[in-house]
Parts: sequence; structure tokens; C-alpha cells
Amino acid sequence: MEGLGVGSVLLTGCDGGLGLGLLKGLMEQPRPPRHIFAACLDPQGKAVNEVALGCPSVVVLPLDVTDPNSIKAAVGKVREKVGSAGLNLLINNTGTTRRSTLATETAENMTLVYTTNTIGPLQTSQAFLPLLKEAAEAEGQRGMSCSRAAIVNISSILGSIEVAEAWEERQDVCYRCSKAALNMLTKCLALEYGGSGILCVSVDPGCVTPPLGRGTGPVTVEESVRGVLQVLAKLSATSNGTFWNWRGQTLPW
Repeated sequence: MEGLGVGSVLLTGCDGGLGLGLLKGLMEQPRPPRHIFAACLDPQGKAVNEVALGCPSVVVLPLDVTDPNSIKAAVGKVREKVGSAGLNLLINNTGTTRRSTLATETAENMTLVYTTNTIGPLQTSQAFLPLLKEAAEAEGQRGMSCSRAAIVNISSILGSIEVAEAWEERQDVCYRCSKAALNMLTKCLALEYGGSGILCVSVDPGCVTPPLGRGTGPVTVEESVRGVLQVLAKLSATSNGTFWNWRGQTLPW
């Protein structure tokens, strides 16, 4: 695989888990990005700094997707590095959940999870739009791809209304609703930003443990990251506003 060929990428949620795995995967690309912005709640965290150590292309920066001031500050730091070249790829990976059933779900859970999983990606995408547009308008950029300009929302099959995957094993209503809403946000972004050459997709990374239903897991972080990056490298204009899993299959909304 030739890799993404992305000049710059900002990845949220690099404190651990999938975010840290995606950071490693981006760094190990055949043609790694010139600028990788590893956004974290704790930029002093041991795990992310151990991964970034000795790699000048990685900038670890603070970003709380629920705080507009934090997002604005991150935009400023990215602009300092990329200049008029803009930002090629925004990966909204930050997410949270609260275990629950329909009977035990609360307004507090719904609000907390929705704020991080849905409003966070909305605010982050809005704030980075000028930089994404600059990348899309750069000389020589044609078609739609992650190497030109793209927003990737890390979603979940649990947010598919049609599939309603693994209800008996895991209800987690707040999480399901937040990811279904995130998928709708992806559609809205695709409709509004597509005309500017910005590709917008939802991706289910499949990192699910314990297994939820037939064929959904468990998946290791390494398997997921490899699959997700392969999917992103193949996306084009016909992919705008679509929902994919890490295996490269399209998913129903």
C-alpha cells in the first residue's frame, strides 16, 4: 500500500486506545504526513509522548472537543505550522460512553455522551473548516480524497439505525444515539462542505471487546488501524457522505 499521501492531519483523542493506535499507524505510513497533530486532553500524557518521541512531524497539542476556547486555540497552533497550505485531514476520533440499558438510561448520561460524541465533532469541524478549505483550494488539488481535504468521523455500527447491532448484548442507549446523530452530522457536512472539495465520511473502526453479535469482533487495535487507513486511502468523490467499516465495506445508516 502506498499510503494516504496526506500532507497534514489532525487526530483527536490521542490519549490512548484507538487514537494512539491511529497515531502510530500514520507515523508508520510509507509516506507519513509532513505534519501530524496529535490532539489530547492531557498533552503531557506518558503514552502519547512516548509514541511521538523523536518524530519531528508530530505535534502533541491540547484539545478538549467540548470546549470552544480549546478548539480555537488548537486551530491557531495548527495554522502556525501549516500556513496557507491548510489542513488536509481531520479525524474526529474522540469519544466516550456510559454503560446502560433502556431502563437505566439517564438524561445525565445522554447529555454527557452526546456532548462529546456529537457536538464535539460538530464544533471541531466548524472551527477547522477554513484550514480544510485552504487545503482543498491548494494548487494542483483535484477530485476528492483524504490527501486533498477530508473530515473523517469515527463512528460505530451501534449507531446504525437499520442494523441495530447487538441489542441483546449491549444496549448503551446514550452511545447508540450519539453515534446515530454523528452519522447524520456526517451527511450534513458532506452536503454543505462537499461543494468546497472536502470529503466527509463516517468510519466504524470495529474495535469492539467483548464480541457484539456475529462477525463484529473482537478486533485488535492494530487490525483496526490497518483497515481504517486502507479505507481512507481509497476514498473518492463517490464516497462523500458514506459510512464504512474497517474491512472496507459500506454500512447502512
